[in-house]
Amino acid sequence: MSKFKALLVSEGAAGEFTRQVVERDVSELPAGELLIRVQYSSLNYKDALSASGNRGVTKNFPHTPGIDAAGVVAESSVAEFSPGDEVIVTGYDLGMNTAGGFGQYIRIPAAWAIKRPQGLSLREAMVLGTAGLTAALCIDNLERAGLDAAAGPVLVTGATGGVGSIAVTLLASLGYQVAASTGKADQADFLKQLGASQIVERSALQEGVERPLLKEQWAGAVDTVGGDILFNVVKSLQYGASVACCGLTAGTSFKASVMPFILRGVNLLGVDSVELPLVDKASMWDRLSVQWKLNNLERLVHEVTLEQLPAAIEQILAGKLVGRVLVRLD
Repeated sequence: MSKFKALLVSEGAAGEFTRQVVERDVSELPAGELLIRVQYSSLNYKDALSASGNRGVTKNFPHTPGIDAAGVVAESSVAEFSPGDEVIVTGYDLGMNTAGGFGQYIRIPAAWAIKRPQGLSLREAMVLGTAGLTAALCIDNLERAGLDAAAGPVLVTGATGGVGSIAVTLLASLGYQVAASTGKADQADFLKQLGASQIVERSALQEGVERPLLKEQWAGAVDTVGGDILFNVVKSLQYGASVACCGLTAGTSFKASVMPFILRGVNLLGVDSVELPLVDKASMWDRLSVQWKLNNLERLVHEVTLEQLPAAIEQILAGKLVGRVLVRLD
C-alpha cells in the first residue's frame, strides 16, 4: 500500500510545466484524518488549469490535481469513518493545493468527505462529480427563486461541457423545456439526445452587448461561461426570472447595466460548490441519488486511465471535450 500511481505536474527550470504518471509513496501525502484509496475521479476545467500551472488554482508544484475523488477509506483516525467505508470528496482544497484525485490515494480532513449515498455507485458519483453537483445546485437555486416548468424555456450556456451537459439532462428529466447553447454546431444531435428541445448558436448570445436590454426569452438560465454572454442572458430573461452563474470560460468580467434589474426585476444568482458546507453538499448528493437520480449518465461519459489523462487535459484546454471525462484509477 505504500506505493501508488499519480499524475504529477512539475515545473521546469524555464517555467514550463510537464505532466507525467509517476510512482509516489503514501508518506508523501499531507496530514489528514482519512486515507482513501481512490477508485474514480473526473476531469474538470479547474483541474486542467491546475495541470497547466495556473497559480490562481495551485500555488506550489510539483502537484497532483483532481478536485473530485470517490473511493474506499483505507485508514481513519476518527469515529465517523471506518476502513471500508465508501466516500465521495469534492471541492474544498482537494486538487488545488492538497494532492488530489488524480492519484490512487489521497489523505484529507474527515470534514471533506461524505459517505456514498445508497442510490449512487462510486462510478456514478464521479460521472456527476463537481460538475453534476454544481448543475444540481444551479437548478435548486433557480427553483428556490421561483422557476416553474410552465413559464417557458430554460437556457443552458456551454451546454456540451461538464456542468452544461448535466444541467441539460437534469432539467429535461424534471420536465423543463431546455434551450441548449453551444459553439459546437456538430453536437446538436448529442444535446437533443440529452433532452434539449432547442439549440442556440453561441454567436447569437454574443450579439447586442452594447444594448441595455434584449428581447425577453428565457424563463431561467444556467450559465457556465460568464463574460458578456452572461450579461446578455441577464438582459434577455423574462420579467422576474433568474440566471444561475457558475463558470468563467468566456471571461471573468462583463459590461453591465442596472436596467434589467430595475425594469424587469431579474436575478443573478451566484453558485459555488467548492466551499459549500458539507451538510448542504450531502443533502444535494442525497437528492441526486433519489429524487433527481439520472439513469442515462453513460451517454455523457468518456472514460480514461491515468496514462490517458494528459491527452484529455489538452483537449479540455482546447475546448474540444464534450460531456464528462471519468478517470479510472485501477
